[in-house]
Amino acid sequence: MNSLEQLQQAEQALLEIFSGIDTQVKQNLQKVLNAFRHHRVGAHHFAGVSGYGHDDLGRETLDKVFAAAMGAEAAAVRVQFVSGTHAIACSLFGILRPGNEMLAVAGAPYDTLEEVIGLRGQGQGSLIEFGIKYRQLDLTAAGTIDWQTLSNSINQNTRLVLIQRSCGYSWRPSLSIAEIEKIVNIVKQQNPHTVCFVDNCYGEFIETREPTTVGTDLMAGSLIKNPGGTIVTAGGYIAGRADLVEAAACRLTAPGIGSYGGATFDQNRLLFQGLFLAPQMVGEAMKGTHLTGYVFDKLGYPVNPAPLAPRRDVIQAIKLGSAQKLIAFCKAVQQNSPIGSYLDPIPDEMPGYESQVVMAGGTFIEGSTLEFSADGPLREPYVVYCQGGTHWTHVAIALEAAIDAVGLA
Repeated sequence: MNSLEQLQQAEQALLEIFSGIDTQVKQNLQKVLNAFRHHRVGAHHFAGVSGYGHDDLGRETLDKVFAAAMGAEAAAVRVQFVSGTHAIACSLFGILRPGNEMLAVAGAPYDTLEEVIGLRGQGQGSLIEFGIKYRQLDLTAAGTIDWQTLSNSINQNTRLVLIQRSCGYSWRPSLSIAEIEKIVNIVKQQNPHTVCFVDNCYGEFIETREPTTVGTDLMAGSLIKNPGGTIVTAGGYIAGRADLVEAAACRLTAPGIGSYGGATFDQNRLLFQGLFLAPQMVGEAMKGTHLTGYVFDKLGYPVNPAPLAPRRDVIQAIKLGSAQKLIAFCKAVQQNSPIGSYLDPIPDEMPGYESQVVMAGGTFIEGSTLEFSADGPLREPYVVYCQGGTHWTHVAIALEAAIDAVGLA
């Protein structure tokens, strides 16, 4: 069976799952439309202001619309966040104080957070350098939350619990909203004052509920991932309890300014439109992950998540087993990308990452992971992480070349 026939077989097998995703897209889009309608969004909200960014009606309304769509008390959606990591760092530095403890409950954090915490690097003002203590609960052998240990891990000094929703560069299941709700309940039973914070990158609109609707105090993410709908040019967001959102915004700007400053550089229309498009784009990406998982499972490669398993983010991991196959896979994706198809991805150092990374990212927005991309660190067991996809048919075209490039396991 050739690669085209394998993909056609996968498409037929996944029809029912694709239909279920469409139903979920409709539910999430309804939430977004309700938020737009409630806050009476009009063309006048697209205008921006210059200088300090004071009294930007569009930005203030967008914050309210975003919070409503996410089931949060407040939000700050800003192009000044350079990445999801930046939004997360502002949240952590905004909440934590010297002597406080932060507990990571889903194992080791994503690579780019290691220097923020102080697990790598020194002299740049990490949390540990500011006297904030760090602890982490390792996952079980099956890659799941250690629920028994968690039930006795929170003390009076545990100011914040870090919950990383997505698997990141770890071979583990990403967290469902039900699991996040369970974590929050267990933590609050031990210390109701402990802040439950979710790194929500890759997770927005994957389910019909967000972490802030199940008791999470604060969450943060990137606008060049899910909530930007593939058209927002840069930025990130924080959402949750109003006092915590403001505390995080004060680290982005300055105490006393917080969320009240920051020009939007005439980006308001894209920010609103990206949020409107987000549920549909996320749905297409989810279909792409199912398709990728299905065909590479049939080829004999270990995949995470399993082909027919419910999706918990827009990432599909494939354990390719060799550096050569990892690079070949990324080359195939790059050659079937709309931008830079003539380029060959090569492994290189990337700021914030411990290992060299090979990355295929022929996207309209640089680094956008809701557009179709693939990357992986050059280390055992050589896992490629496929992300995003504006339409699953594009993923299918790229997969045909990827199958031919790596062959059977």
